[in-house]
Parts: sequence; structure tokens; C-alpha cells
Amino acid sequence: MADGKYFSTTKKGEIHELKEELASLDRPKKKEAVKKVIAAMTVGKDVSMLFPHVVNCMQTEDLELKKLVYLYLINYAKTQPDLAIMAVNTFVKDSQEPNPLIRALAVRTMGCIRVDKITEYLCDPLQRCLKDDDPYVRKTAAVCVAKLFDINPELVEDRGFLDMLRDMLSDANPMVVANALAALQEIQEISGKEVLQITSHTLFKLLAALNECTEWGQVFILDSLINYQVQDSKDAEKIVERVLPRLQHVNSAVVLSAAKVVLRMMEEVRNDELIKVWTRKMAPPLVTLLSAEPEVQYVALRNINLIVQRWPQILAHEVKVFFCKYNDPIYVKMEKLEIMIKLASEKNIDQVLLEFKEYAQEIDVDFVRKAVRAIGRCAVSLEKAAQRCISVLLELIQTKVNYVVQEAVIVIKDIFRRYPNQYESIIAQLCENLESLDEPEAKASMIWIIGEYAERIDNADELLETFLETFPEETSMVQLQLLTATVKLFLKKPTDSVQRMIQLVLSCATNETDNPDLRDRAYVYWRLLSTDPEAAKDVVLTSKPVISDDAATLEPGLLKILMEQISTLASVYQKPADTFVSRQRLAVQTVDNVGALDAVELAASSAPVSDNGVSAAVPAAAPVAAAAPAVDLLGDDLLGDSSTAAAPAQPPASAAGLDDLLGGLSVSAAAAAPAPAPPPAAADPFDMFGAAPSPVATAAAASLPVLLSGEKGKGLTVSGKLRRSNGRIVYQLSIANASAGAVDGFMLQVNNNSFGLAPADQVVAVGSLAPGTSNTAQVVMTYNPAKHGQGSVSTRLQVAMRTNQLGVFYWDDTIPMSALLEEHGTIDGQTFLNTWRTLPQEVTQRLDTTISDIEAAKAKLQASNIFVLAHRPVPGTGQDALYATGRVFQAGQVLLELRLVRGTPGVDVAFKSERQDLADAVIGAVRSSLS
Repeated sequence: MADGKYFSTTKKGEIHELKEELASLDRPKKKEAVKKVIAAMTVGKDVSMLFPHVVNCMQTEDLELKKLVYLYLINYAKTQPDLAIMAVNTFVKDSQEPNPLIRALAVRTMGCIRVDKITEYLCDPLQRCLKDDDPYVRKTAAVCVAKLFDINPELVEDRGFLDMLRDMLSDANPMVVANALAALQEIQEISGKEVLQITSHTLFKLLAALNECTEWGQVFILDSLINYQVQDSKDAEKIVERVLPRLQHVNSAVVLSAAKVVLRMMEEVRNDELIKVWTRKMAPPLVTLLSAEPEVQYVALRNINLIVQRWPQILAHEVKVFFCKYNDPIYVKMEKLEIMIKLASEKNIDQVLLEFKEYAQEIDVDFVRKAVRAIGRCAVSLEKAAQRCISVLLELIQTKVNYVVQEAVIVIKDIFRRYPNQYESIIAQLCENLESLDEPEAKASMIWIIGEYAERIDNADELLETFLETFPEETSMVQLQLLTATVKLFLKKPTDSVQRMIQLVLSCATNETDNPDLRDRAYVYWRLLSTDPEAAKDVVLTSKPVISDDAATLEPGLLKILMEQISTLASVYQKPADTFVSRQRLAVQTVDNVGALDAVELAASSAPVSDNGVSAAVPAAAPVAAAAPAVDLLGDDLLGDSSTAAAPAQPPASAAGLDDLLGGLSVSAAAAAPAPAPPPAAADPFDMFGAAPSPVATAAAASLPVLLSGEKGKGLTVSGKLRRSNGRIVYQLSIANASAGAVDGFMLQVNNNSFGLAPADQVVAVGSLAPGTSNTAQVVMTYNPAKHGQGSVSTRLQVAMRTNQLGVFYWDDTIPMSALLEEHGTIDGQTFLNTWRTLPQEVTQRLDTTISDIEAAKAKLQASNIFVLAHRPVPGTGQDALYATGRVFQAGQVLLELRLVRGTPGVDVAFKSERQDLADAVIGAVRSSLS
């Protein structure tokens, strides 16, 4: 019978039945019961109360049953360390079994249980297994040493396990060698110490094992060879000679790891002929990777992207391989385009341009834009091919397709920057398409061209005037270019009409804009023009530096690091592993601290099941963060009294900018600590069936907005809201069943969204809802990269809920910023100041809010996880300035400046972040907090 039967809905009293079946003397019946327990554990139900009954099943000769029990132990030993000690004797006994599979299973399971008292009993069995006669046991024990080191490094060093691992590198079995090597590499990464030194003797052993071990063992060995310091060119030749056959392997990971070793050795060899031979041998294996499935192709292309930046000659004659196929996914096409640009040369540019022209006429808009930009990048990088690239761009402009024309204008501007005074004859054709320009970057590029070549365009003033009509509504990018282009036109053609234009633009840019960059540039131009027009010409009309195509080229130092991390995730992200991999070790569970486990953590990992099969509520204990000490941003008083703010010294009149304004701000002690959550309600020990929700839950459910009405839900009403609870985002749901029958099997899923939110567990733990009943549940939301949508930020969340009886329902919800702002999102004052200076232009908005009590406003903001770092009066204005920060889930730090006059309507909010598209949502959260 299929194992799917074990995942059927739990029924009333099943826990009691399982206890009886686990105690049965009938072995098949006992095995069936353990399978049911594992199934319940797999779908997220709490079956930890069965721990002693499952442990009693360990004493068996049935290998399948023993594996199931060990799986259960690994999952629940950290929450039941006292009971886990009961299993130690069986572990030790199993480690001496005649069957090598059982010996290896016992040691592997003991290594996976992160309980300190278990590790004390692990050492002797592990020491025996490292010297076991069976290679399967030895290779398993080698990996177990790395796990033990992560739990207790001192114990591993004291018992000599590291020396035993080094000795195992000379083992006769290649898989034992590979696992010992993998364990030593892992320990070296964890400890930061050099525990693995590859000598010439060790190298010989590793290369000997390379041909005989499994594919993943080969990957471990090849990766380790990167750290070997070759003595001379002959040494490198010997290594490459042994590694080159691995390039023909069927596994793409082995191929990339072998390529990484060869590339590393190419850096050490000075023989050009030898390098040419190796490059010829490397091209076919890399090309073969592109015949795999799309996901493997993408990884291969990201690695090839790095390789061609350092060694373009390897694939210089293989550009046709990267031509896009009609059925390639868009992410594969984009990567192929990048590589084609890098491989484009004077010999193949005609073929490449023909391909790009075809791509520019396809359906996918993003791909078309990328193809047009690729033509421009080829023109910038290949001087002799620039004319042919421009001819293709002009042909594309003639198609009159809006987005094609706009991308072509953008890249032609770059071509003008690269080759000044060479291709200006095409400006007339560009000017014919002014009406089709509606995107900011395309407008800014066209305005730059008009301003730069105003003396060659007869009606340049008329063309600019068409853009000036909408000056106040344009984006800052277009406004800045309009301002500069108008000044250039005035300096080149100082006619009366142009003079009126320049006065209009300067007046608008200085008096009617909130953009400080635009305003400051306008003042600079105004003063230059009014005091010394010749100096203005020297500044504005000076020759521009020639640009180059380095848009997708990495810095040499970064490229060298990534070349040694080929075939890892770092090569896909094209970032060093240290920037996204945490070396933080997992906590080891002890018997003493098990009582201090956060109940919410347990509730998130598994919803408890009572005897009637209905999920019971687990009270949540909210952690209280300690308050950070008060810190003065730039002042001397590091521990001033946060309850009373001392009057700041008056700064000099000339220093009224942001740097001065931040100079004397004092940080509130409460700003760094989130407000403590109220204590949880105690669980009712007599509520065995979960029929009546608690008054707190009822009140919470009543306050939740309706997401799915009974009419649309076939009698099912769903209310809910995303909120923060104990440092996590949870979907608080209340489900009421007004249909004719019972409903169960509730599961939740969400569509791609701007923050990558997804349920940690799709099961909604409300059990079976009889007609006329309701229940509440909290679904913990976590980050899932696969759910992270592209594009600008949107707070829209599309949700689907499935039931066994009524089918699937859909609704739209909104992700509130209050749920996304994190409790520990504060930073220190100096970091705030440095970040503020480096971030791009701020976004400003004015709120129709009145603040009379600053302290009350700070408390309201902090309750929303917006932390006020500093407060001071703005000299000479009567205003108060508040500087605040917060961290948005999966979107980074946001910085805020609030200016206000106490008791007067209006708060000016300036927002800065690396994600400027968060501005509206974050400022909306400020508005909600202060209202």
C-alpha cells in the first residue's frame, strides 16, 4: 500500500491510539505506528509527547524501523534532552553491531543530535568507527568528526580526532579519503585555523583517489587543490595532467571544479604554448554544459561569464554557441547576451550584430531592451565596428516601436560620449522621434544630446522648449539635464528667446522645487552666469572624459577572488562568499536551558496536536530586549542623562547644513530597544477539545479585516492580517465555517511579492471545522528567495487557501509596513551620519500632522519600530529635527529626517535608503504612527 495513507487527516484520539500501537508486541503494527508518527512530524505536527514510547522501539533488529526511530530522535532530541539520554546506551551498543550499516547509522545519528551530554558518549564509539574495518563506517565517522567539532571544538582537539582525519587522507578507500578531506575543509572554515595543509605527499594521495571516488568526492578533492601552493611550472603541469580528464565528466559540478583547478594552474605557468593547449581543451567541456537543462545552463553561464573576463581566448571562437534559442528561458537569454558582448570582436561582430538585431524584434520587452543596449555596448568597446552598430540602431529606430526607439536614444548618447564629434550626422533622425520619448532616461539622454550639440541643431531652442513645458512634473533626472542643457544652449546661442528660457528654468529650479540637488545646481549656474560668463563656459562646456564599456566588468581584485570560487554560489551571485554566508555556529542544546526555550519557536516549528486531533494554542513568550546606552552622535557626552536634553551649543551661522545639524544630536536610550510585549495568556489545562476560543482570541478575531467573505468562500469566512509577533512576521487568521459540512485540510500559499514572504509551513493549524464553528491560527511567514518578485516595491500580497472539501480560494491582501519593520533595526549615530552622506538623493514628503509633544511622538514611532536616534532644534528656524532609522524586512536600512514646528500643522519627512522605492510605504508608516 502507498505511504500516502500516513499523511491523512488526524482523527480524534489518535495520539492515544499511537501510544498503544507503539507499545504493541506485534512488529509490523509497531512499524506502522512509527511511520504514522514520522508522517505527523513531517507535516509539522507536534508529536514530542510520544518521545519515550518511540525511544522504546529502538531495541529492534529491523533496520528500517531503527532508521525511522533515529530520524525521530534527531528531530526531537533538542527539545527532550533528558529523555534523549535514555537512548545513549542503545547508540553505543549499535556502534558495535556486526552489521556495518547499523554501526554507521548509530554514529551518524549521534553526531546529528546537538545535545551536549550526548556528545560526551559519542567520543569512544566515534574513535572505534574511525578505525573500523569497513570503509562505509570509516567514511561516515569522518563526517561525524566535523559535526562534533561544530558542537565542541575543544573535545575534538583533545581526543586527537584531527590527527586521525589527517591520517585518513592516506586511506586505501577513495571515498574515505574524500570524506576525510571534506571534514577537514569544513573544520577549517568553522575554526578559521589552518588544519589542512596539502603537501606534495598529500597531493599525490588525493590525485590517486581522484579517479576512483564518487562524483561528489571528486568535487571535494578538486576544490581542495585550489589551496595547494605549486612549487614550479612542472608541478602545475602534473596537476593539470591528472585533472584534465575530469573535464569530460557527466556531472557539471565536477566539470566546473576541474575547470577551476586548470584556470588556477594557468596563473602559475609562464609557457604560452602550454596555456594555448589547455585553453583549447577547456572550450568543448564548457560548451557541453550549455546542452543541459536551463537551471544548469544558467549556473554554467554565470561561471563562464567570470572565465571570459579573465581568459576570453578560451571561448573566443565559440560565440555561436551562445546564440539564444527560441525556447530558452529569459534568465538564460540575458546571461547569453552578456557573454556575447564580452566575446564580440572585429572578426565576429557582423554575426553578433545580426543576432542582436533579431533579438531586438522579439516579444519580450526586457529582452529587447537588453539587446538594444548590447548593440550600444559593442559600439563603445569596438571602435572599428561603431559605424556598423550605429547603422543597426538607426534601422531599429525606423521600426517606430516605442521602447526600441527609447533604448536606441539612450545607447546613442553613450556612443556620442565615446566618440565625440564623429557621428553627429544622425542627430536629425533622432530629433524626428521626440514625441515617442516618455521614459525619464530616454528623455534625459535626448536632452543631453540637444544641449551638447546645440550649435549644430538649428531649432535646438524649440526642441528644448517642448521639454520645458512639463518641467515641474518631470523626474529629477530629466530636470537636471534640462537645466544643464539650457545653460549650454545659452552659452552657445545667447539669443533673446534662449535668455528668456534660461531665466524661466533658473527661476523654477530655485523657487518651485524641493529637490536640493536641482536647487543647488541652479544657484551655481545662476552665480556663474551673473558674475563671469567666461568662467561658466570653462565649467559647463569643458570637454568630457571618454567613457568605456565597464558596465558588467568586475574589479581585478574581486575577479581574482571569484575565479577561485568558481562552481560555488559565489560565482552565481558574483559576490565573495563572505558577503552572504554567515559563519555563525548553531547553538548546542543543554539539559539546563531546555526550560528556557521560546514557546513561540516551538509553535512555529510544529503545531501541537491534542488527543482529538485539533491543534492547541501555545502561549508565546515575548523577549524583552535590553536598552542600549545613550550615545551622542558627534559630541563628547557619551552617557548623558536621556531623560533631560541639555540645550545644544549654537553652531556657527555658516554651518547650517546636514553635517552641522547632525553634529550635536543625542541618542535616546529607548531608541535602541523595542518596547516589551505584554505577557502571554496562560493556556487553559481543561480545554481538551479546543471548542471554545479564549476571550483574547475572540477579541483579536473580531478586530481582523475580512479577507474572504462567506459568499465568495462557499460559506467559509476568512479574516486576517499580517503583523509582527515576537520578532517574526505572522499571518493572524480567523476562519469561520458556515457551510453545511465539516471542512479540513487548510493550506496556505502566496504569490511572488516584493519582500519574498512565504509561509514557513503551508498547513494552517485550525484542525477540522464543524459547521457553525470557528478557530484562529498564526501562520509564520519567512523569506523565500523563489517568492521574491522583481520590479518596484509593491505592498500587494496575493494569497491562495486550499481546503479538502471546498477547493481553492483566492484573495488580495496588503503587506503593512508595521509588519516589515524589524524590532532590532536601530544603528549607532556615527553609522547613521556616514550612511546619510553616502546615500543618493532623498525623497521628501509633507505630512498633514501636528506634533505638540516630541517625547510622545518618539514613543509612537518606536512602537512602530522606527527608532529616533537624535533630536535637536534647527538654529534660526524655530523647527525641531528628529533623526530616525528602521530596518525593513529583506530590504535593508532606511534613514529618516523629520522637521516640524511644535503645535503647528505639517511635518516634513526626508527619506534615504538604497531602496528609494520604499519611500512611500515607509513615510506612510510614519504618518500612521503619528496620527
